[in-house]
Amino acid sequence: MDWDKLRIFHAVADAGSLTHAGDTLHLSQSAVSRQIRALEEGLNTTLFHRHARGLILTEQGELLFDATKHMTKRLDAAAARIRDSEEEVFGELRVTTTIGFGSLWLAPRLPALYAKYPDLRIDLMLEERVLDLPMREADVAIRMKEPSQADLIRRKLMAINMRLYASPSYLEKNGTPQSLEELSEHRLISQNANSAQVSAGAVLVRELTSYDVGSHLTVNNYFGVLQGVIHDLGIGVLPDYLTQDFPEMVRVLPNVESNEVPVFLAYPEELRQSKRIEAFREFVTEEVIAHRKRLKESLGAQAG
Repeated sequence: MDWDKLRIFHAVADAGSLTHAGDTLHLSQSAVSRQIRALEEGLNTTLFHRHARGLILTEQGELLFDATKHMTKRLDAAAARIRDSEEEVFGELRVTTTIGFGSLWLAPRLPALYAKYPDLRIDLMLEERVLDLPMREADVAIRMKEPSQADLIRRKLMAINMRLYASPSYLEKNGTPQSLEELSEHRLISQNANSAQVSAGAVLVRELTSYDVGSHLTVNNYFGVLQGVIHDLGIGVLPDYLTQDFPEMVRVLPNVESNEVPVFLAYPEELRQSKRIEAFREFVTEEVIAHRKRLKESLGAQAG
């Protein structure tokens, strides 16, 4: 098939309009229409249903559009590798991670990355859904479990635990529970055990709610849980990495915590040579080392 015709077809399918596709491609509507007709004749099929409000893909058109989407992503990946300078770090880097980790740990540390690489553009995609890296839904991911796909490069960054925290003013007003049974006198703040989250966190929430909890507020991400805690709403189930940025929080029931949650950085094998990936990987690694050092110093000071 003619690559140029496929490129034009993809633009039309994406825009749903010959006119809009022509504007994007800097071609006249008639030129775009001729190329689409030629492609349909070459394939001996109809790719679009035509009506007054625009174009709708036929079943055959959907099949071809799915193929051109994959091709476009692969071509974008190749172009990204070509554009990466041997000496400079620039351009867009699409980073995906969870809402909690991205908003509470990663985003506050990004100024250091921008200070070093001002021409880098980060597209931070925060969601619980695991994006498909080989299909280029994102360039690099930080995930709360080891990726299962074989064609990814992965590196373990750290391990975290889910623990119980409250604000000093909440504890001053409501008292500090000394056992799980005493949660009956408090409000628990957590993600719903059935919502998308790390499995270790869900297991801990189920264990806690097996007791007679006085009141239970559920939020669909850890950022919301944190807001509840720092505004004295109750005792929250939160990741332990927050203690450095929110040192005023008090750990409650120190013997209660989840199993370890591994944190992995992953990116496609095809981006191994990307300078942007390398810069981001080194930045995150340095921040994790600094995080561990501060945590060790904090634990040492508490022991002293």
